[in-house]
Amino acid sequence: MAGRKRKEDSPDVKLSKALSYLLRHGAEKEGIKLGDGGYAYLDEILKLPNFHKKKWTESDVERVVANNDKQRYAMRSEVETGRKQIRANQGHTISVVDEELLTPITEPEDVPVAVHGTYVRCWDSIKRQGLSRMKRNHIHMAAGEIGDEGIVSGMRKGCQVIIRIDAAKAIKDGLKFYRSANGVILSPGDEAGFIPPKYFESAVQIKGKRRIPLEWS
Repeated sequence: MAGRKRKEDSPDVKLSKALSYLLRHGAEKEGIKLGDGGYAYLDEILKLPNFHKKKWTESDVERVVANNDKQRYAMRSEVETGRKQIRANQGHTISVVDEELLTPITEPEDVPVAVHGTYVRCWDSIKRQGLSRMKRNHIHMAAGEIGDEGIVSGMRKGCQVIIRIDAAKAIKDGLKFYRSANGVILSPGDEAGFIPPKYFESAVQIKGKRRIPLEWS
């Protein structure tokens, strides 16, 4: 309906996008220092021109964090000072301390399922060279498909191609895997930043209710 405000234009969505950009990609550029575990002081963030101009408050941020269906963020109070801190749980292109932010997965049996969602337009490249972390620090995978019990993040809902990764084999071969605070499986890939196709267990294209098996080399 004309004139109706779309969900993506709501103040909370705009605040979430601003936090996502800042905490995942733009902290250094904006003069925000990320401490241990990728946390930043919330009071410093709210003083930034973009946040101050829109009059976003601590309560606004707390609401966005609490209501985020993918649990993208975590908040805490610093023990020494009581100051509120916030971080993005994963998706960074800026350097953060993985040992503080993520839990290393060292046993193959600890990743029974690792699923990556993508789009048909990307499949030709993926089936030849594998999954790429691109500009991010990690390749993202879910510990199941969206809609499965307990799965809230790791894959966009509109994905057209679902790839299951043989994480156990990859771990045995030396690839590193981590689990984020909101349950996303992450891997930096090999030295070139890829999970090669030899670690694909299956791949299907979603067409309505149909699942069409895909082949790769």
